[in-house]
Amino acid sequence: MLAAESSARASSALSSALRDAMRSGRSPDCSCANLPQTCAVSRPYNTHMVPVHSLATRSILKILLAISLWATSALAQENPPPAAVGNGSQSVSASAASTVAQTAAETPAEAIKRCWQSLTDSVQDARHTETRTQALNALSSLGWSAHADGLIATAMKDPNLDVRTAAILAAGKTKSHSLIEPVRRLLDDAEPQVVFAAATTLWKQFADKSGEDILAAIAAGDRKANPSLIHGAEHDISRTLHSPSALEKIGLVTGAGLVLGPFGFSISAVEYARNNGGDSARIQAIDLLAEDKTEGVRDQMKSALDDKDPGVRAAAVKVLGNFHRSHDSKTIATLLTDPKLPVRLAAAAAYIDCLNSSAKTGTPHR
Repeated sequence: MLAAESSARASSALSSALRDAMRSGRSPDCSCANLPQTCAVSRPYNTHMVPVHSLATRSILKILLAISLWATSALAQENPPPAAVGNGSQSVSASAASTVAQTAAETPAEAIKRCWQSLTDSVQDARHTETRTQALNALSSLGWSAHADGLIATAMKDPNLDVRTAAILAAGKTKSHSLIEPVRRLLDDAEPQVVFAAATTLWKQFADKSGEDILAAIAAGDRKANPSLIHGAEHDISRTLHSPSALEKIGLVTGAGLVLGPFGFSISAVEYARNNGGDSARIQAIDLLAEDKTEGVRDQMKSALDDKDPGVRAAAVKVLGNFHRSHDSKTIATLLTDPKLPVRLAAAAAYIDCLNSSAKTGTPHR
């Protein structure tokens, strides 16, 4: 309808312009309207050239141009272009906006339920190893939770050796005594990397010497370990850890520090951090500051939540959750829609951590 009205107005304006030109006695020559004024026009039976000066012609063309632009605008308003669909940035932004609106409308209990679902889905993601290890790192801050401990214990049975290793390291971070026995069982794992992680975690995090023979065998290298150093039972794999191939496997993984961080564990985690601008030194500094529960550290963590480094954001939100301040939940919730999965997982665990009353005791699950 709007386009039809525009066309009618255009015709009316054109007729009016033509009538004005006829009254003035000038005959518009549209074909020459846009040519330079120094050009000439050839007339029949006339051998000389005359300059073109047609003000009426230019006036009419200006009117037509204005009417055309106005009509095009009206038509565009009447028939707007279809909304973009697919996997572009517009659809991603719409999805993020929808998630933000959903979070704002949720009660704290509903938000906690959604956070648990996100962590559970990620730690059980059969297709992506790095997602499982990233979720294990997030769960490691919830050692007071029997549910988190259960998810970590289940991951110790994962067919992927990096996931089993990450689960052991997560168990050490929780300091939950209920995870000691599942870690002990991995002292008999077929992979030297897993066995070494289990032995060192038990020794360092739980003061458990169940893997003493394994550590002695590794320390001896290609020599035979001194039996007098071993006070516990000897594990089958300790007899094969003297081989160069077994020691090489352990050396490859321990060379990277045997660390479980926001991006998970293994070479893929290192690549992820490198591709996303992760600064391991800053992340380690935040982990050390986490031991000092002061208001200054808390304020510093809050200011780091919008850092450009996703590893820093993930580490900072984890520390903030460990303060167990319920009024920090809204601040933490802003990262539940972060574009990076490791940050979203860390934020989910931190949100649960700061609101759950069981966490306030600071006592790991027994």
